[in-house]
Amino acid sequence: MDLALQLLFTGIGIGAVYALVALGFVLIFRATNVVNFAQGEFSMVAAYLMVVFAVDLALPYWLSFLLSLGGMALLGVIFNLGVYYPLRHRSFLPVIIATIGASILMANGVLALYGPQPQVLEGWFETPGIQVGPVYLDSQYLLIIVVTMILVVFNYWFFEKTMLGKKLQATSQDKEMASLLGISVSTMIMITFIYSAILGGLAGILVAPILFVSIQMGSTIALKAFAATIIGGFGDVTGAIIGGLALGIIETFGAAYISVPYKDAFAFMVLVAFLVFRPQGIFGERVAEKA
Repeated sequence: MDLALQLLFTGIGIGAVYALVALGFVLIFRATNVVNFAQGEFSMVAAYLMVVFAVDLALPYWLSFLLSLGGMALLGVIFNLGVYYPLRHRSFLPVIIATIGASILMANGVLALYGPQPQVLEGWFETPGIQVGPVYLDSQYLLIIVVTMILVVFNYWFFEKTMLGKKLQATSQDKEMASLLGISVSTMIMITFIYSAILGGLAGILVAPILFVSIQMGSTIALKAFAATIIGGFGDVTGAIIGGLALGIIETFGAAYISVPYKDAFAFMVLVAFLVFRPQGIFGERVAEKA
């Protein structure tokens, strides 16, 4: 029982990272009807920005954090203008291919600038964690869980209670109608790309002290997050969060009780099961089309 509680805490911590990246997938998809396969690279770039600012330049950690998120906001603008905007009137396939190309460009760009050697980033807290009964609460995992909970509440408040959030929702539901109502669709899409880049970057920064900062970390996180969006129901914000947390718990328990080398396979086994038996995901609905 003690081991199960410890694994549950760890799984929720890892799953929260997947949930943040999955949320970025969902926001972009709802705004543009396109899957951004560079979402994982946002996490990788942000982690390397933290290494540059906090380690190489020895800036204060809080300042490095703000500069890194600012860099991710700028990257979101560049990504929107350079990848999505020129292809906005094309079908979804060219845009998806462009996002894949952008992810390869970012990965190889960081590789050329920083080299293949993985980097180490210190965590936020000097205290590694606290013991609560039989469960050891790692401080970095606690931070990840708390930040994710705050963002979940913020997303609900932002999209349901603010005018800007309602404009973003209107744009995602019907761009033409939103434009007729006087909403600047291009501005709303720009804001969505910036927000998704910051979410992906935040996930990378939070998980970097747990993992080595490497070129491969972005693709690994993105694959799990993409699986989480499908399991939760593609396009559903709640589904992205629940799917991410579920995947983190499943792979943690699978590694502990079945096999550590195959822990990454458990998430995709669950994904295959959902694609076979419930392809619309947990919160998705079947869509019928007339022939």
